Amino acid sequence: MSRCGQIVATGSFLPETEVSNDALRARFADTLPDFVDEMEASTGIKRRWYSPDDWATSDLALPAARQALERAGRRPEDVDLLLVGTDSPDYTTPATSVVLQHKLGAVNAGTFDIGCACASFPTGLATAAGWLATNRGLGTVLMVGVYMMRKLADPNDPTIFFYGDGAGAAVLEAGEEEGFVAASTRADGSYHGHWGIYSGGTFEPATIESLEAGRTKVRLVERYPPEVNHEGWPLIVRGLAERGGFEVSEIDLALFTQVRKPSIELVMRELDLPLERTHTIMEDCGYTGSACTAMALHDAAEHGKARPGDLVVIVGSGVGYNQAGCAFRIQHTLGRS
Repeated sequence: MSRCGQIVATGSFLPETEVSNDALRARFADTLPDFVDEMEASTGIKRRWYSPDDWATSDLALPAARQALERAGRRPEDVDLLLVGTDSPDYTTPATSVVLQHKLGAVNAGTFDIGCACASFPTGLATAAGWLATNRGLGTVLMVGVYMMRKLADPNDPTIFFYGDGAGAAVLEAGEEEGFVAASTRADGSYHGHWGIYSGGTFEPATIESLEAGRTKVRLVERYPPEVNHEGWPLIVRGLAERGGFEVSEIDLALFTQVRKPSIELVMRELDLPLERTHTIMEDCGYTGSACTAMALHDAAEHGKARPGDLVVIVGSGVGYNQAGCAFRIQHTLGRS
């Protein structure tokens, strides 16, 4: 009897402190008076949300994980494997997943982190499905995407415009019906110097000099050309269709990294899919990075999308760069609507 990983429930969490674009306009009024207007027009982002200053990434992940488990009808003790996708971890080491395991009370779960930035959630879903398909003793996998990059940024750096705190989660279990369909990945490491945190690892351990120079903060060194996503996302989707044995036109919901709404609209036109078959959250959440596709899946389900029988494709782009996609046939009711 075959075992196929299925998404059985989702969860999402936004913290309480709203930071509007007007607040950022005031912050940058003297230095970059037109910056926020330009970024709002090019991204669609209107606001973002911040966690309490004493929270770590694992604290942000916890409510989303709890909601997903509650909706799946599972307790923390039922989780066999806990995966966390983030590039804003609690620590360089140990893994954030093991910290979350402790805070959640998932005492029976093994854990590991998935560190391909904003491609981490679709990568994690495919990884979870693989573990379920090949390990008969594995019952429940919890995959959490979480992002708190703004705590690793200089508040006076204009790229703070993008960063919002958020977390999303999915519970996966094995079933006989088709769930996981296919996965696809792309990467080009020649872009690894474009955007990142470049001091604090083995390349350059943190020093007083690197701290004072700002190299321990996340920095946009050079912009990625738009073709990375505009050409890369359709390649991922078509690769999923080829590997999964379906036509692109059969996709009921296509979700992409929530960073620029016009990019998603362009790619949907390239794929000849109507805009009704995608969903966006960046307008009200900001860019939530490694959490954004998880949060978009949850929100789409709440709005009556990702229904049982639907073919859902999730594509993420992460700095470096990494790109990953996965396709699932939904077999469970994920949303309340």
